[in-house]
Amino acid sequence: MTDNLTQIRTEWFGNIRGDALAGLVVALALIPEAIAFSIIAGVDPKVGLYASFSIAVLIAFVGGRPGMISAATAATAVLMITLAKEQGVEYLLAATILAGIIQIIAGIFKLGYLMRFVSKSVMTGFVNALAILIFLAQLPELTNVPMLTYILVA
Repeated sequence: MTDNLTQIRTEWFGNIRGDALAGLVVALALIPEAIAFSIIAGVDPKVGLYASFSIAVLIAFVGGRPGMISAATAATAVLMITLAKEQGVEYLLAATILAGIIQIIAGIFKLGYLMRFVSKSVMTGFVNALAILIFLAQLPELTNVPMLTYILVA
């Protein structure tokens, strides 16, 4: 029992200063990201800020894993454009909960090994298509802006 308590104390409170600084850096980096992805998804930026804060607090208590993204991503923002426009913001919450349930089920059945069967060319195509979709989503924002903006984009 004492070993368990020592292990928990070491894992959770072993580096409070480093964890607090890391959390502050991530929080500051998450603000513009949450706003940008909200705009891409076509929802109010406050929705993205509230969602990012909620995710961060939840992950702080249940714990994350190395390589796990616990925030909005460009892939989800691009996919949610149609859902938000056609169904409304309310369905984003339902879609998020459903995605989480599917991920939990995939974790229970240890389906992560299936990613070995996805070729590198498919992954490269996915990332490139995602970059193109994000760029195209930003084009409407390039109206009535100073000439310097076009130079920076080029």
